[in-house]
Amino acid sequence: MAFVLLDPPKVPTATNAPTAPSGSPEPQHRSGRRVALGHVALAALAVFSVFPVYWMFATAFRRPEDTLSGSPVPWPLSTESFRYVFDTIPMLSMLLNTFAMAFVVAVSQLLVALLASYAFARWDFVGKRLLFLLFVGSWLVPFQVTMIPNYLLISQMGLLDTVAGVVIPNLCSAFGVMLLRQHMEAFPRELLDASEMDGQGAWASLWRVIVPNMRPALAALGIMLFISAWNEYLWPSLILRNSDALVQIGIRSFLGAEGNNWGAVMAASGIACLPIFLIYMFLQRHVVDAFVRSGLK
Repeated sequence: MAFVLLDPPKVPTATNAPTAPSGSPEPQHRSGRRVALGHVALAALAVFSVFPVYWMFATAFRRPEDTLSGSPVPWPLSTESFRYVFDTIPMLSMLLNTFAMAFVVAVSQLLVALLASYAFARWDFVGKRLLFLLFVGSWLVPFQVTMIPNYLLISQMGLLDTVAGVVIPNLCSAFGVMLLRQHMEAFPRELLDASEMDGQGAWASLWRVIVPNMRPALAALGIMLFISAWNEYLWPSLILRNSDALVQIGIRSFLGAEGNNWGAVMAASGIACLPIFLIYMFLQRHVVDAFVRSGLK
């Protein structure tokens, strides 16, 4: 029997295989262009957002006769509108009253949100999902729908023209409950179980375990609630009809049937914005951190 030796099939080696291009610059150029376009878009949005604030201060620093000027640069500069504001209304006392009002509202809303979100996250009870949907639904209801019932209630309580009438309807924030519930749901259950094994009840676990570990989220929510209460205008203007207790109402005094003093309005608005600018400038990291950790987009 004869054997025929056949040549083995040739396997293509790495040297014979086609080589890919060492490095194509096109993907890098494309990603660089996208980054550049993104920065340009963000810069345009930033300018668009900051321009009204710049125009407010530019109008405030104009001379009274140049208030309605369309020049983008206020020149010559004048502080007469600021002097007029401090001579006409008690600006410092109104700022203190507004700070106290916003502080009380923010603290009360934060406390209610903390207790409510703790209950929603820790326990299962009948109607839990429905009750939470009611909280969220109250946040979606426009303020104009509840404005008249709240006004009638405050009037019957005899709290018109008082700061308490501004505070009482705002003691609870559905947004705060929804935001803190996200943090409560993500809180490690093992820590709560360990506190229960140590003999601590639900109340002690809240203040000794959860609150110390949620300080960034609580601080961020408190800042946002404070800013929201400070910027509120419609409800205080409705309740404090004949009072100059809050800065929002003091600014309204420069608008009248005889004419509008826009220089004083812009100057008073700029002064009222300064505390919020300072608070947000130093504590903005907590505000951003709250949304990152809550899982909201």
